[in-house]
Amino acid sequence: MRWSSTGTSLGARLNIKKAFELDPNDATAHHWYANDIGRIGGREQEALTEAKLAHQLDPLSPITSMVVGGIHTWAGRYDEAIVACKKLANENPTFAPAHDCLASAYWGKRMYLQVIEEFRAYDQLSGDRNESEFSSALEKGFLSGGWKVAETKAIKTLQARRKTSYASPFLIATLYAELGDNDQAFQWLNIAYQEHEWRLISLKTAFTFDSLRPDPRFAELIRKVGLPE
Repeated sequence: MRWSSTGTSLGARLNIKKAFELDPNDATAHHWYANDIGRIGGREQEALTEAKLAHQLDPLSPITSMVVGGIHTWAGRYDEAIVACKKLANENPTFAPAHDCLASAYWGKRMYLQVIEEFRAYDQLSGDRNESEFSSALEKGFLSGGWKVAETKAIKTLQARRKTSYASPFLIATLYAELGDNDQAFQWLNIAYQEHEWRLISLKTAFTFDSLRPDPRFAELIRKVGLPE
């Protein structure tokens, strides 16, 4: 699922390199390592090299191609990400995550209608009801009042979901940050930290948190998570 919980802890994700030190030909370990160092930032070329190696080891796996799109997005190269993700979607028409890849790149370019369209495409292919509720809230809000209203409706949907099941606090923080509500954004980032949400490794590369970076609380969170300064 796009924003589901994961059984892998934050600490384990930061130490995943150990897996392919034990088995250099483990394609899965290489693609996760590429994904993680791409998200952390500052080592984009190394991340792309690892993704290429993962593809060479397992050329039939679409997930390795998706990682390439993600690396470009986290580096702020949205046009390159769109090219990579579109190629992936065209070659793998039933692979739902390709549309999540596209949605993230379009979000970086502030092409909100395309973001929603790609989220809906993801929902149709994945059949996930929770994700469908999220994208439906975005769509209804966008049509009624633009992206800010869309984000507000999406936050309410996610907070309601957390009463009975899982919803990503990192995503809720993302939406609050984009709305300019920094206090709420930090509150939910701290919840993400308490819940060991692995997406916190994206703190330094997530464009949605640009407004938070001057705040001393952001540097403190970077320190707590253990990301490089």
